Amino acid sequence: MAERTTTPRMPPPPKAVQALALGGPDERPFSGTARELHFPRGLAPRMPRLDPRNPPSQSLLSIGRTQGSMYKLDLPVDPKETAAIERRKNAEAQRQSRIFNARHRTIGVDIPFLGQQVLDKKTREDREHLRDNAYDADSLRYDKTAQLLEAQEQERVRQLNKEVEEFRSRYQRPEDQREFDLWDPQQLKKDKPARVSDDDPRCGPSSLQKFEGEDLNERARRKLQQQETRKWLTAQQLERQRLERDQKFADDLYHKKKIELDRRAMELAQMEEEARRALDAATLNYNMALAVEQAAVREVETQREVDEKFAEIGNHMYGDILTENPEVAVSAFGPHRVVTDRWKGMSPQQLEEIRRQQKQQIEENKRLRMREAQTDAEWDQQRTLAARAAMALEQQEEEEARRLRQELDRYNNQLAKEQLAHQVYLDKEVYTNPPTAQYFLQFNTSSR
Repeated sequence: MAERTTTPRMPPPPKAVQALALGGPDERPFSGTARELHFPRGLAPRMPRLDPRNPPSQSLLSIGRTQGSMYKLDLPVDPKETAAIERRKNAEAQRQSRIFNARHRTIGVDIPFLGQQVLDKKTREDREHLRDNAYDADSLRYDKTAQLLEAQEQERVRQLNKEVEEFRSRYQRPEDQREFDLWDPQQLKKDKPARVSDDDPRCGPSSLQKFEGEDLNERARRKLQQQETRKWLTAQQLERQRLERDQKFADDLYHKKKIELDRRAMELAQMEEEARRALDAATLNYNMALAVEQAAVREVETQREVDEKFAEIGNHMYGDILTENPEVAVSAFGPHRVVTDRWKGMSPQQLEEIRRQQKQQIEENKRLRMREAQTDAEWDQQRTLAARAAMALEQQEEEEARRLRQELDRYNNQLAKEQLAHQVYLDKEVYTNPPTAQYFLQFNTSSR
């Protein structure tokens, strides 16, 4: 980047030098800097550099004294030239007042284009707002689904742990083990001590269990008793807290389940009531139609019963039913069928065949139940494997996201260091020539 250069502002010269620089009433006025003096080509005087520490009048006097032999500076003032200069000064002042006034300056502003930009920005913001709302709705739905799956998984794990604990407490108790008597912690308590009391008849002089005035370990014994008491109290508090937490969690689950069951019961009751009403209406219509039909059928049945009674009386009187003839029970539809009102019972071979078929049916039912249980177990194993695979995939995605975040953090840190080094380079190597206040004073002094 190139270094910034400043041009010192010079005070305006007197009117004599302006007239010499302009050369006539139609030339440009003096604009205020030494660079903007315009002379005819080949006639520019060699003017010495103006010193800011010396007044302008002294410099111009030195110019007049040194070059008085070539140019005559004490010419009479031309009224037309003076009027033209004043007119241009007034026009320049009016132009500056119009351009430097920000409230009335409208140059370069396109109102319809700005309105279109505002409309486009509003449309874009509305579109982004709708898109954000859609993303938010999707995020909420995904979160609810994840929470539901997590709650189901937690309930499944809790039920599994509960079943495991119940199995251990029921079938794997410590006292049921074969070597329990070898490491029973209560063995010494169950065993009878060598000294039951001070009046124990077993503690004779030769037993070395009782001495007069003995209690040598009283301090250690009391300290150990205090430690045991403190340990028991702490264990009881922890156990009580755990029981309270478990009870609270069980109560919450019970209330939630009860609410769900009540809601389901209300829905079922409503559905049952609607079904009952529809069934009652259908039954009423059917009964009305059936009553009409039965009224007509009843007469036919009455006549038929009368005829059958007379026929039955005749069959009993003239048939061989009362003779108990086995051939009478044989049905006309086949040897495997009998007439029930004439049948006198089954043979032993028939009874044995029925029992054999019943046993075969029992075995077949057992085989079907075992096959169904095996199928259910295989499906449960498939669901468990699918859930574990989903959990592993989710953990892998989390690890990948964590790795990407770490790489992004490292890249950002490196980029920050590079930007800091670049900024230090710009401050110490490039921008070594800062502009002074005199450089900024040259702006906004003319409308050209």
